[in-house]
Amino acid sequence: MASTSRSSLRSLGVAVRLTLLSTVVLGIAYPLAVWGVGQGVFPAQANGSPVQSSDGTVVGSSLIGQSFTGKDADRWFQSRPSAAGEKGYDAGASSGSNLGPSNPDLLKAIEERKAAVAKADGVPESSVPADAVTASGSGLDPDISPAYALEQVSRVAAARGLSESAVRQLVQQHTEARQLGFLGEPVVNVLELNLALAKQS
Repeated sequence: MASTSRSSLRSLGVAVRLTLLSTVVLGIAYPLAVWGVGQGVFPAQANGSPVQSSDGTVVGSSLIGQSFTGKDADRWFQSRPSAAGEKGYDAGASSGSNLGPSNPDLLKAIEERKAAVAKADGVPESSVPADAVTASGSGLDPDISPAYALEQVSRVAAARGLSESAVRQLVQQHTEARQLGFLGEPVVNVLELNLALAKQS
């Protein structure tokens, strides 16, 4: 009986020491090492990929889209719709709409968005790109297609009193090629494009 009791105490002692060791290694040392490597090698990404205006103010993240609305909305390139959160682009509520492609509510929303985008950009509804009327799976996508960016050039140029060629050149300068030359599609980061646009006028 005494031997069983000693064996149980020994097992308990081993378990407690193992738990403490695991907590120190996996709960403190490992996270600190990962944080240190992130800060040393990839500081911008480790801190959320912040985007700063010319005065050094952080205006957003290059990884999270933003909504450009209000009375001056025509002066800005618009992002794709977002289903993340009540007002969209809520990083704490990342999600798609979870509506299937034949869902009547989604189809109605797409038709309404298509009409609104076509009217705002002065183009026929048939030329409105898909990303102008559909949200991404995360609801946070900061990028739009070059086609959608170019569609907005006339509206933005007119609202800012700039030439269309100057605004089109900005779009081309901020178009990112496929990753590694073959992955994905070319994209335009709307926040970075709008910051460059702000410097022009």
